[in-house]
Amino acid sequence: HAFMRDAAFIRSYARGVQAIGGNDTYHWHWRIHIGLWAASVASALVGDFVECGVNRGFLSSAIMEHLDWNSRERDFYLLDTFAGLDQRFVSNLERERGALRRNAEDLRSGFYVRGVAEVRANFAQWPRARVIEGPVPETLPQVTSSRIAFLHLDMNSAPPEVAAITWFWERLVPGAAVLLDD
Repeated sequence: HAFMRDAAFIRSYARGVQAIGGNDTYHWHWRIHIGLWAASVASALVGDFVECGVNRGFLSSAIMEHLDWNSRERDFYLLDTFAGLDQRFVSNLERERGALRRNAEDLRSGFYVRGVAEVRANFAQWPRARVIEGPVPETLPQVTSSRIAFLHLDMNSAPPEVAAITWFWERLVPGAAVLLDD
């Protein structure tokens, strides 16, 4: 894949790896490549960026590096519990399929972040990064932007993702990029 040799991609990917502690255990090159492409398309539009399901900020950090975020006059809203899934918003089917067990494993292993402090530190270099702690849908009103050019949903649970896309639908500008992880 030629993109893996591109200097801008390498720099952006490295910034994403930095967000997760500097060790690339994910090997998410393709995922990041697609995210950077979608963000680049959205950057040509008027509007802010939103990510629901940030965890440590791998993708959003790579995007902000790639787009030289501090040179832009827009906000990047970063929503997460920063403590794994909120059990109140896990569907019965997801429970039956082991979502809560996987959530506990991801918290125990350190895949999911436990607390917002390290995430805030990660995003400190970008003053317009708006870290919002708490579960979606409860935190959605804290996104004050009326125009969204980029929306990434990665909450590993359908009810919060449906709530988010419903909340943001009317705020998406024409041509906005919506990236769904799940």
